[in-house]
Amino acid sequence: MVQITFVQPDGSRTTVEAAVGASVMETAVNNGVDGIFAECGGAMMCATCHCYVDDAWAGKAGARNEGEDDMLECAAADLRETSRLSCQLKVSGDLDGLVVHLPSEQV
Repeated sequence: MVQITFVQPDGSRTTVEAAVGASVMETAVNNGVDGIFAECGGAMMCATCHCYVDDAWAGKAGARNEGEDDMLECAAADLRETSRLSCQLKVSGDLDGLVVHLPSEQV
């Protein structure tokens, strides 16, 4: 299992176990992490799973997938260089310890 830490806008942190192959969004939803709504269930159709990959992890998390930029333009919170749709971030062993920050709003 891989550990992922979700940082809320107030700075509080929740660290959960994630299965390799799952998405960061699925991991958040399955563990009751507040701030990830995932209205479309991971189909890259809503931007309600927007997150910011911690700067220290930006290189390991990889680049945005095709179409992700377009969907992120619909995100309720400010877009940053490290913005990702958590449904498009796949958990791998290389991401053990990943830290993602959640925006103050999703919808």
